[in-house]
Amino acid sequence: MSAPVPLPLVYDRPVLLLGGGPAAPELIAELRPLCGAVVAADGGADRLAGGEPPDAIIGDMDSVGDAEGWRARLGPRFLHEPEQESTDLGKCLRLTRAPLYLAAGFLGGRLDHSLATLHALVTHPDRRILLAGREDLAFLAPLRWRATLAPGARVSVFPMGPCTGLASRGLTWPLENLALGPETRIGTSNRAETAQVGLDLDRRAAVVMVERRFLHEAIASLDEAPGD
Repeated sequence: MSAPVPLPLVYDRPVLLLGGGPAAPELIAELRPLCGAVVAADGGADRLAGGEPPDAIIGDMDSVGDAEGWRARLGPRFLHEPEQESTDLGKCLRLTRAPLYLAAGFLGGRLDHSLATLHALVTHPDRRILLAGREDLAFLAPLRWRATLAPGARVSVFPMGPCTGLASRGLTWPLENLALGPETRIGTSNRAETAQVGLDLDRRAAVVMVERRFLHEAIASLDEAPGD
């Protein structure tokens, strides 16, 4: 029997997280070169069947195909976590550490799964996580967020909990001095007036969504954000 690996698994480069939801091969192909390792959340491993295996598979293993085959290939990096208090994405975040996560296969499928994924952003504010879907990128807004996009670009801000916009920059509808919340005011379908946009918040409780074409700009905005 293989010896257990020390947990959490620690990576010094970005990690590609693969979920079992919708994710086009071209999206994964775009993300893979930006990452040093691939970690699959349960059934997300099936995207890699017949090819190079992920560095680890983590989850309750209720949807992965050929679990025993994967266990034989990965040994102690096939991490079966049967508890049901967290999602497979949450398990991946608990058992790994990386400077940035690029996550595909977590948005655009079942609505409850997508909502649980957004919930994971808010409950892991210490991590830099970028969710990539067919049309959108989503991430938890840093307290001070700055990005270079393009005039006319969509910039949606959805508060998952109460927070206040302290300042904003380059947006058609400014958000400074606005109390935001899921039951009060939201900031979806805002738009960039200039290439340079920004948002300051009093707490990390809002998800920013931008168009997928701004993948590299979104990554840069998270890399350059000060630690919160």
